[in-house]
Amino acid sequence: MPVAARRLPSWAWVTGLTAGAIVVIGALTVKAEQGPHPTAASVEPSASASASAGTKPAPAPSASPTAQSVPEASGTGRRVVYSLEQQRVWLVDADDQARRTFTVWPGTVDPAPGSYTVSVRKGATTGSDGVEIEHIIYFSVRSGVNIAFSNAVDGSSPPPAAGTQTGGIRMAKADGAALWAFGATGTIVRVVE
Repeated sequence: MPVAARRLPSWAWVTGLTAGAIVVIGALTVKAEQGPHPTAASVEPSASASASAGTKPAPAPSASPTAQSVPEASGTGRRVVYSLEQQRVWLVDADDQARRTFTVWPGTVDPAPGSYTVSVRKGATTGSDGVEIEHIIYFSVRSGVNIAFSNAVDGSSPPPAAGTQTGGIRMAKADGAALWAFGATGTIVRVVE
Protein backbone atom coordinates (compact mmCIF):
# COMPACT_ATOMS: atom_id res chain seq x y z
CA MET A 1 0.00 0.00 0.00
CA PRO A 2 1.48 3.40 -1.03
CA VAL A 3 2.42 5.92 1.62
CA ALA A 4 -0.14 8.75 1.82
CA ALA A 5 1.21 12.21 0.97
CA ARG A 6 1.59 14.37 4.02
CA ARG A 7 -0.16 17.72 4.07
CA LEU A 8 1.56 20.75 5.48
CA PRO A 9 -0.37 22.46 8.25
CA SER A 10 -1.98 25.80 7.28
CA TRP A 11 0.33 27.78 9.58
CA ALA A 12 3.29 26.55 7.52
CA TRP A 13 1.71 27.83 4.30
CA VAL A 14 0.92 31.22 5.85
CA THR A 15 4.42 31.53 7.27
CA GLY A 16 5.99 30.67 3.91
CA LEU A 17 3.82 33.10 1.96
CA THR A 18 4.46 35.89 4.48
CA ALA A 19 8.23 35.36 4.34
CA GLY A 20 8.10 35.41 0.53
CA ALA A 21 6.08 38.63 0.52
CA ILE A 22 8.56 40.30 2.89
CA VAL A 23 11.46 39.36 0.60
CA VAL A 24 9.65 40.76 -2.47
CA ILE A 25 8.75 44.02 -0.66
CA GLY A 26 12.36 44.40 0.52
CA ALA A 27 13.67 43.90 -3.02
CA LEU A 28 11.20 46.43 -4.44
CA THR A 29 12.13 48.97 -1.75
CA VAL A 30 15.83 48.68 -2.58
CA LYS A 31 15.06 49.06 -6.29
CA ALA A 32 12.86 52.13 -5.66
CA GLU A 33 15.55 53.83 -3.55
CA GLN A 34 18.01 53.44 -6.43
CA GLY A 35 15.57 54.91 -8.97
CA PRO A 36 15.36 58.50 -10.21
CA HIS A 37 13.96 61.40 -8.22
CA PRO A 38 10.32 62.16 -8.98
CA THR A 39 9.88 64.88 -11.55
CA ALA A 40 7.22 67.51 -11.82
CA ALA A 41 6.03 65.84 -15.01
CA SER A 42 5.17 62.70 -13.03
CA VAL A 43 2.77 64.55 -10.73
CA GLU A 44 -0.83 64.40 -11.83
CA PRO A 45 -2.53 67.75 -11.44
CA SER A 46 -5.44 67.53 -9.05
CA ALA A 47 -8.66 69.42 -9.40
CA SER A 48 -8.28 72.65 -7.48
CA ALA A 49 -10.95 74.02 -5.23
CA SER A 50 -12.72 77.14 -6.36
CA ALA A 51 -11.23 80.38 -5.15
CA SER A 52 -12.81 82.22 -2.27
CA ALA A 53 -14.81 85.37 -2.89
CA GLY A 54 -12.66 88.46 -3.10
CA THR A 55 -9.50 86.63 -4.10
CA LYS A 56 -7.26 87.24 -7.06
CA PRO A 57 -8.19 85.19 -10.10
CA ALA A 58 -5.92 82.27 -10.94
CA PRO A 59 -3.26 83.10 -13.51
CA ALA A 60 -4.13 82.01 -17.03
CA PRO A 61 -2.33 78.77 -17.89
CA SER A 62 0.09 78.88 -20.79
CA ALA A 63 -0.57 76.74 -23.88
CA SER A 64 1.93 74.20 -22.58
CA PRO A 65 3.21 73.66 -19.03
CA THR A 66 6.75 74.30 -20.34
CA ALA A 67 5.94 76.99 -22.95
CA GLN A 68 8.02 79.69 -21.27
CA SER A 69 11.81 79.47 -21.66
CA VAL A 70 13.93 79.04 -18.55
CA PRO A 71 15.81 82.31 -17.82
CA GLU A 72 19.38 82.15 -19.16
CA ALA A 73 21.28 83.16 -16.01
CA SER A 74 19.55 80.58 -13.83
CA GLY A 75 22.34 78.03 -13.51
CA THR A 76 22.42 74.43 -14.69
CA GLY A 77 21.25 71.05 -13.45
CA ARG A 78 18.21 70.06 -11.43
CA ARG A 79 16.76 73.17 -9.81
CA VAL A 80 13.76 75.37 -9.10
CA VAL A 81 13.97 78.73 -10.86
CA TYR A 82 11.94 81.71 -9.62
CA SER A 83 11.77 84.92 -11.68
CA LEU A 84 10.84 87.99 -9.63
CA GLU A 85 9.96 90.05 -12.71
CA GLN A 86 7.86 87.38 -14.44
CA GLN A 87 6.38 86.04 -11.17
CA ARG A 88 6.96 82.58 -12.62
CA VAL A 89 8.55 79.32 -11.43
CA TRP A 90 10.21 76.61 -13.52
CA LEU A 91 10.94 73.07 -12.35
CA VAL A 92 14.09 72.09 -14.25
CA ASP A 93 15.41 68.51 -14.37
CA ALA A 94 19.08 67.45 -14.46
CA ASP A 95 19.04 67.59 -18.27
CA ASP A 96 18.29 71.36 -18.05
CA GLN A 97 14.79 70.91 -19.52
CA ALA A 98 11.85 72.66 -17.86
CA ARG A 99 9.36 69.97 -16.88
CA ARG A 100 6.75 72.43 -15.62
CA THR A 101 6.32 76.18 -15.32
CA PHE A 102 3.61 78.27 -13.70
CA THR A 103 2.87 81.77 -12.46
CA VAL A 104 2.83 82.63 -8.77
CA TRP A 105 1.54 85.32 -6.43
CA PRO A 106 4.44 86.77 -4.40
CA GLY A 107 4.20 88.04 -0.85
CA THR A 108 5.28 91.51 0.23
CA VAL A 109 8.93 90.52 0.90
CA ASP A 110 10.89 89.14 -2.08
CA PRO A 111 14.02 87.01 -1.79
CA ALA A 112 17.19 88.63 -3.11
CA PRO A 113 18.39 87.26 -6.47
CA GLY A 114 20.84 84.43 -5.90
CA SER A 115 21.22 80.73 -5.24
CA TYR A 116 19.56 78.99 -2.30
CA THR A 117 18.66 75.47 -1.26
CA VAL A 118 15.41 74.07 0.10
CA SER A 119 16.09 74.05 3.85
CA VAL A 120 12.79 72.98 5.43
CA ARG A 121 9.58 71.39 4.16
CA LYS A 122 6.32 71.49 6.07
CA GLY A 123 3.14 69.69 5.03
CA ALA A 124 0.61 72.24 6.30
CA THR A 125 0.23 75.21 8.64
CA THR A 126 -1.43 78.61 8.90
CA GLY A 127 0.38 81.34 6.96
CA SER A 128 1.36 84.67 8.52
CA ASP A 129 -1.70 86.12 6.73
CA GLY A 130 -4.04 83.68 8.53
CA VAL A 131 -4.65 81.48 5.45
CA GLU A 132 -4.44 77.67 5.78
CA ILE A 133 -1.56 76.62 3.51
CA GLU A 134 0.12 73.36 2.46
CA HIS A 135 3.20 72.15 0.56
CA ILE A 136 5.42 74.75 2.27
CA ILE A 137 9.01 74.80 0.98
CA TYR A 138 11.31 77.23 2.82
CA PHE A 139 14.47 78.43 1.09
CA SER A 140 15.43 81.92 2.31
CA VAL A 141 15.06 84.62 4.97
CA ARG A 142 15.07 88.34 4.24
CA SER A 143 14.61 91.17 6.73
CA GLY A 144 13.63 88.59 9.35
CA VAL A 145 10.85 87.17 7.14
CA ASN A 146 10.91 83.52 6.06
CA ILE A 147 10.56 83.07 2.29
CA ALA A 148 8.72 79.94 1.15
CA PHE A 149 6.66 78.51 -1.69
CA SER A 150 3.18 77.25 -0.75
CA ASN A 151 -0.40 76.97 -1.88
CA ALA A 152 -3.61 77.76 -0.05
CA VAL A 153 -5.48 74.62 1.02
CA ASP A 154 -8.69 76.00 -0.52
CA GLY A 155 -6.90 77.01 -3.74
CA SER A 156 -7.41 80.75 -3.20
CA SER A 157 -4.82 83.49 -3.41
CA PRO A 158 -5.89 86.40 -1.23
CA PRO A 159 -3.85 89.59 -1.40
CA PRO A 160 -1.55 90.06 1.61
CA ALA A 161 -3.11 92.10 4.41
CA ALA A 162 -2.19 95.77 4.28
CA GLY A 163 0.90 96.48 6.36
CA THR A 164 1.72 92.78 6.84
CA GLN A 165 5.13 91.49 5.82
CA THR A 166 4.73 88.08 4.17
CA GLY A 167 7.31 85.93 2.43
CA GLY A 168 4.85 83.38 1.08
CA ILE A 169 5.06 82.81 -2.66
CA ARG A 170 1.67 81.30 -3.41
CA MET A 171 0.65 79.18 -6.37
CA ALA A 172 -2.31 77.18 -7.64
CA LYS A 173 -3.02 73.95 -5.77
CA ALA A 174 -1.88 71.60 -8.58
CA ASP A 175 1.35 73.61 -8.99
CA GLY A 176 1.95 73.40 -5.23
CA ALA A 177 1.65 69.61 -5.38
CA ALA A 178 4.07 69.47 -8.34
CA LEU A 179 6.63 71.67 -6.56
CA TRP A 180 6.27 69.61 -3.37
CA ALA A 181 7.07 66.41 -5.32
CA PHE A 182 10.03 68.06 -7.07
CA GLY A 183 11.58 70.19 -4.30
CA ALA A 184 13.14 67.80 -1.80
CA THR A 185 15.30 69.20 0.99
CA GLY A 186 18.61 70.32 -0.53
CA THR A 187 17.13 71.11 -3.98
CA ILE A 188 18.70 74.24 -5.49
CA VAL A 189 16.46 77.31 -5.83
CA ARG A 190 17.73 80.02 -8.19
CA VAL A 191 16.08 83.43 -7.85
CA VAL A 192 16.55 85.73 -10.85
CA GLU A 193 15.29 89.23 -11.69
